[in-house]
Amino acid sequence: MLQDTRAIRFYQRLTDALVELRQRGYSLDELRLYLDGYLAALRHGSELEPYLVHRLEEDVVRFMYDPSNLTGVS
Repeated sequence: MLQDTRAIRFYQRLTDALVELRQRGYSLDELRLYLDGYLAALRHGSELEPYLVHRLEEDVVRFMYDPSNLTGVS
C-alpha cells in the first residue's frame, strides 16, 4: 500500500485515466502501454524514488487486472 502523498496522487491520476481510457474502448494491452509510458516518464523525470515507482506500478497493475475495477466499462 502506498503511503507517500505524491505516489498516492500519481496512483489516483493513473487509475482515473485508465478508467477513462477503458470507457473510450481501449483494450487492456493498450492500457498497459499507457501505463508503461507513464511510469517511464516518472522514472526519467525523477519525480519519485525508484522504489516508489516500482510500488506504484505494482498497485496500478493490481488495479488494472482486478475485474471489479473496469467491469461495466466497454
